[in-house]
Amino acid sequence: MGKVQGEGDYKSAKKFDDDEAAFVKSGRVDRAARDAEPKSQAEADEMKKAEETGRSRSKGEDTSARKPASRTGDKSPADTK
Repeated sequence: MGKVQGEGDYKSAKKFDDDEAAFVKSGRVDRAARDAEPKSQAEADEMKKAEETGRSRSKGEDTSARKPASRTGDKSPADTK
């Protein structure tokens, strides 16, 4: 197995996945989401405009880029049938 995969490497990808899982398990997600909310209507408008700009340049969602369910602990749609 080669070290480099696209723009990253396996070690970095694993560290990111592990750190992400630890963050979710820490219970700090709700607080982080609240802290990320806009502080004013002007900030909310700016965030909405930025999202619309990004979506206008998008070719759509790349579902192949999603993490497999087994890596995140979530059930895949096939597992729920």
